[in-house]
Amino acid sequence: MEHDFFSKLNFKNSKPKAGKVLISEPFLADPYFKRTVVFLVEHTREGSVGFILNKPVNILLSDVVSDFPNTRAEVYFGGPVNQNNLFFLHTYGGILSDSRHVKDGIYWGGNFDQLKFLVENKQISIDNFRFFAGYSGWSKNQLSDELKEKSWIVSDIDVNKILEVNPKQFWKDLLKAMGSNFEIMSKFPEDPSMN
Repeated sequence: MEHDFFSKLNFKNSKPKAGKVLISEPFLADPYFKRTVVFLVEHTREGSVGFILNKPVNILLSDVVSDFPNTRAEVYFGGPVNQNNLFFLHTYGGILSDSRHVKDGIYWGGNFDQLKFLVENKQISIDNFRFFAGYSGWSKNQLSDELKEKSWIVSDIDVNKILEVNPKQFWKDLLKAMGSNFEIMSKFPEDPSMN
């Protein structure tokens, strides 16, 4: 039944590019990407890079970086690549050196020592950041193959939502906003055998 539903559903996938999101289909079995929303920060012929927006790891940044000013900033699981490294998105590209603009005032990375200084001196708000352990990466043609298999739905996103994610509802909310067929998809049980 679910196969029949998917065969008739037009994903209307636009082409992936930096600033778009990948929304996983409901039955994607990969434990890293099950019911996730990935914000793409880079998409080239050589591959793609993004961060999972809706997987908090229940660790504070100050627990991970010992000399970081004490804040309530949470760390999210960005993906299975380089999980021992910290990455971040933010809105301070005009202030934080070495930041890379992604889309509509959202930036990726930057000078971490400068970030610590600015937070410690209360010159920027930590609320305008999202921190990630690891990232999601696709090699050349890998994402294209997964899109052909309908593993992902490519969608636009209001960048203001990137820093205000409600992790428990985010995947469902984005699907619901895409129309009735996708709203139905958002209601599929995680384990169809339990229905």
